[in-house]
Amino acid sequence: MNKKISFVVPVYFEEDVISRFIFEMTEELKLLNINYEIVFIDDGSEDETIQIIKDYATKNTNLKLIELSYNHGKQAALTAGITHATGDYLIYMDPDLQDPPKEIGRFITEIEKGYDLVFGVRKEKKDTFLNRMFSKIFWGVLIQFTGLNLPKGLAVMRIFNRKFADKFLEYQEQNRFIEGIFVHVGMKQSTITIEQRERYAGTSKFNFGKKMELAFNAIFDFSELPLKLAVKLGAVFIIIGILTLLSIVFLKIYLVDFQSGWPSIIGALIIATGVQLFFMGIAALYIGKIYKESKGRPLFSIRELTNFD
Repeated sequence: MNKKISFVVPVYFEEDVISRFIFEMTEELKLLNINYEIVFIDDGSEDETIQIIKDYATKNTNLKLIELSYNHGKQAALTAGITHATGDYLIYMDPDLQDPPKEIGRFITEIEKGYDLVFGVRKEKKDTFLNRMFSKIFWGVLIQFTGLNLPKGLAVMRIFNRKFADKFLEYQEQNRFIEGIFVHVGMKQSTITIEQRERYAGTSKFNFGKKMELAFNAIFDFSELPLKLAVKLGAVFIIIGILTLLSIVFLKIYLVDFQSGWPSIIGALIIATGVQLFFMGIAALYIGKIYKESKGRPLFSIRELTNFD
């Protein structure tokens, strides 16, 4: 195959796995005999990750490194990698080897059938019970509240062509949810099922807190549901308030001669104030995101490039 393949690999504190990843990748690529580059994007690591990659890059110029000036987050790091990759096809991977390099050939075969994007789908997630549960919650929240048609059991590994990459780079929003953008770009898509391995070494830096933060960012970026929910609940509370008032008037006139006490008034005020603040907070989150987008700041800041012309 004459086409060039770019592997886009964000890294963050990966000193325990990066050497093994490079070894397995280069061995597999020798067997496949393809023209390739591996674009690593370091997202502010403070361990030996950068130095290890640089050491290998001096011996193999197909290994390239983008050093971001600080921790931007994986979404921005991936965007930086796609921006600088030069291949006809691009494959997005993590360095933890859970999505094994031996699957590369199958991805290439599938996309050459005429697809623009091919997602990898896990046959079974190889992880601890707790992490599997967290992932189910994460994807459940996303699909339920964004309406995005994401493949079930989505893996990190995927391949897309240059046309898809160029279209992806037209999306310049600061609040980035990569999976949502990939689905929104559309074009001709497919999936293949891959055998996932356990993480080679170390622990994932993408913990449950970060997953849920990303999920809520995706909800606010791809859905107006929180605003619609605020309107609906506001209407419900108004109706409840009117019915309560009418009930009190009816009871006062026809059935019971009672005097309303201050605890009920204070309780109602506290509840009403809490509801107002909650929905004002939702509106404020949207306004904050609009403000962030209006600044037009760069998506990422690069400190140094290695093996780029």
